[in-house]
Amino acid sequence: MNVKDLVRKNIKNLKPYSSARDEFKGDGDDMVFLDANENPFENGVNRYPDPLQRNLKSMLSKIKGVSEEHILLGNGSDEVLDLIFRAFCEPNQDNIITLPPTYGMYEVLANVNAIDIKSVQLDDNFQPKVNEILEIADANSKLLFLCSPNNPTGNSFEAKSIEKLIKNFKGIVVIDEAYIDFSTQESWVNSLSEFPNLIVTQTLSKAYGMAGIRLGICYASSEIISVLNRIKPPYNVNELTQKRAMMRLKVQEKIDEEVRNILKERTILISELKSVNFVSKIYPSDANFILTKVDDATGRYNQLLEKGIVIRNRTTQPGCENCLRFTIGTPEENEKLIKTLKSIC
Repeated sequence: MNVKDLVRKNIKNLKPYSSARDEFKGDGDDMVFLDANENPFENGVNRYPDPLQRNLKSMLSKIKGVSEEHILLGNGSDEVLDLIFRAFCEPNQDNIITLPPTYGMYEVLANVNAIDIKSVQLDDNFQPKVNEILEIADANSKLLFLCSPNNPTGNSFEAKSIEKLIKNFKGIVVIDEAYIDFSTQESWVNSLSEFPNLIVTQTLSKAYGMAGIRLGICYASSEIISVLNRIKPPYNVNELTQKRAMMRLKVQEKIDEEVRNILKERTILISELKSVNFVSKIYPSDANFILTKVDDATGRYNQLLEKGIVIRNRTTQPGCENCLRFTIGTPEENEKLIKTLKSIC
C-alpha cells in the first residue's frame, strides 16, 4: 500500500505555514531573537514554543523506543484525530468505520468534517466482527478506528483480529491506545515498521495523570507524520504543556507505581462488586475503569449522585443497556464507592 495515494489531493498540494521558529532551527543560546514580533521581556512564556516539540519528543522517543520522525504531538488526542480526518478524508465523499460501543469523538469528528460513518457493532464479547468490517468497507472507506483497550467496555481486542484488519483494510487503521498502560497487551507501536497504514494514538491523560495539560501522541510512519505536520497549527502544543510533560516523564518510576496501585485497586473493586446484589455482570477490564451491568442503570446512577459520587451511565451505548462505568479512584474513594453501593442495595 502506498499511503501517499490515500492523502487528500489538496493536502498534497498544500504549502504549509512556516513560522519564525520553523525557520530558525538552532538551540537559541546567546541569540538575540527579533524575528517573531514577541514581547522581549522575559517572563518564562514570552517566546513562542518549539513548534515541533523536539525536547519532549526526544524524551518520548527514548521511553517508547520510537524515533522522533515517527512522533507527532497534539493538543490532546482529539486534535491528533482531527488532523488524521483532515489529511485523509474528503468531505462529503469519504467515510470512516467505527465499532460501537466506542469512544464518541470518532463520530463527532466525522460529523464536523462532513464524513460519512459506517458502523459495525462489536460482538457479544465486545470483539470486532472482522469479516463484516471488511465487507462493509468500500473504495471511500479511508479510516478504521480500533479503540483497544476499548472505551467504554474496558477490554482489549484480540491481536489476530487487529492484524487481519490492518493487513486487509485498504485505508488507514487507527488504533487508539489511550489505556494501553493499564493492559498486559503489547502496544502496536512496536509494529509500525510492519504496517505502513497503521497509526497508533496514545495520551498523557490517563496513566500519566496529566489530563489537564492536554497532550496527545501520534505514532506512525515518517510519511504519515510528515503529512500531519504540514497541516497542524504551528504552535499547537504550548510551552507550559511541553515543560510540564517533560517534568512528569522524568519520574517514570512514580508513574509505574501509580499504575500498579490502580491495577491493585481495580482487582479489589472487582471483588467487592461481586457482592453488590444489583450488579449482574462485571466485564473484563484492561483499563483504569470497570464496566458493569446492573438492574437499573439510570436509577442507580441517580442514587450514587445523591450520595456525592459521580460515575458514568453508559446505558444509551450499543450493547451497554443498563451498564455503569466506574473509574478506579484512590483507595479511600473506592472504599466510599463500595460502602455506598452496598448501602443502596
